[in-house]
Amino acid sequence: MRKTILALMAGVALGVSAPHFASLTHAQENSARTTYEYLDLFGDIFQRVRTSYVEEVNEKKLIEAAINGMLASLDPHSTYLPPANFEDMREQTRGEFGGLGIEVTMENGFVKVVAPIDDTPAARAGIESGDFITHIDGESVLGLTLSDAVDKMRGPVGSEITVTIGREGAEEPFDVTIVRDTIKIRAVRARAEGNIGVIRITTFNEQTTENLREGIEQVTAEIGADKVAGFIIDLRNNPGGLLTQAIEVSDAFLDKGEIVSTRGRDLEQAERVNAQPGDLAGGKPLVVLINEGSASASEIVAGALQDQRRAIIVGAKSFGKGSVQTIMRLGDKGAVKLTTARYFTPSGRSIQALGIEPDILVEERKIASADEEQPRQLRSEAELRGSLSNELSEDEKKLLEDERARHEATAKLRADDFQLAYAIDLLNGLAIYDRGQN
Repeated sequence: MRKTILALMAGVALGVSAPHFASLTHAQENSARTTYEYLDLFGDIFQRVRTSYVEEVNEKKLIEAAINGMLASLDPHSTYLPPANFEDMREQTRGEFGGLGIEVTMENGFVKVVAPIDDTPAARAGIESGDFITHIDGESVLGLTLSDAVDKMRGPVGSEITVTIGREGAEEPFDVTIVRDTIKIRAVRARAEGNIGVIRITTFNEQTTENLREGIEQVTAEIGADKVAGFIIDLRNNPGGLLTQAIEVSDAFLDKGEIVSTRGRDLEQAERVNAQPGDLAGGKPLVVLINEGSASASEIVAGALQDQRRAIIVGAKSFGKGSVQTIMRLGDKGAVKLTTARYFTPSGRSIQALGIEPDILVEERKIASADEEQPRQLRSEAELRGSLSNELSEDEKKLLEDERARHEATAKLRADDFQLAYAIDLLNGLAIYDRGQN
């Protein structure tokens, strides 16, 4: 009886499976036939354009345009890189290249500025994250691919370019003239603000992790290892860069746990990257600054440190580029940059089109300078006539003077960079709390 049941089950299974596989094969054959038919259609149209268009065409440019059109239909980041553009991209990851100094993408047919790079012609000219470039030297960018627009913005060092900017809050688009220059990117800048190390990461190129290590060592030596209250990692207007560097920078502050995962079409090829032991900050508190210009690799770092409870994220919501591009060499014909995966933070969040929400929202703002403020109305006890004095020791006087100097420096910084001043106040508050607990 048991053999009969097993035989019946096998027969049923075979009876169901055979037509299923046959239908799959038939569907695949139909799909392949349709693909070849459209390729034939493309070849037919290409031949008609070659022979019948009103003017003679450049066949190479025509094919490149078709390739770019195909890739542009996928997403704003997939693109074909002709040999010259591919070399330019490789120079950028090495940290030196010629141009304006902006990271751009396409949105609604216009070129959108992701972020200007620190100390570059674009930054000095006042280009801001979120600006739209509508015209280049008077010519509309509508109809251009991102690669075409970037080509037009390149040019000899010392030459001028005029871009027309559309900016939220501005009544009309306006022109900005920029002088092209050789862009030398310092991936990391480090300085001490009192007993806090401020680490500014401008991009994620081949130098970033090593520069980060040097920067932390520099400010730690300047402040004194036992006096460092914490570190601020400034990722504002950092447009991203190499995924490997984002992972290494995150790992620099994490002893364990996941950093990021990437998932493409084939879920079996999903990858998870975990941190290795070792913390460059020695366990000191971290605050990470982000804004609308923080994208891609910056968001990987912010998301990893946020999810692992290693840092407090302060500022404004980030750009929201949560996709991974792979550069595929095409021999001597350049390369294709193709979106191959999405990345996810340790908690499983995809930030694509959503961005990283800060733990503490602090919008950038300008604080009125002292001479613009209203006259002070309140007076202190010490200003009252006949008030009792308070005799202090020399050590107490020195401590009070140092504390007053720190507050005055932070107050001045608050007028120049409100977000950074907030982060410094936050770290100082944490340090005071920690001293009270010990």
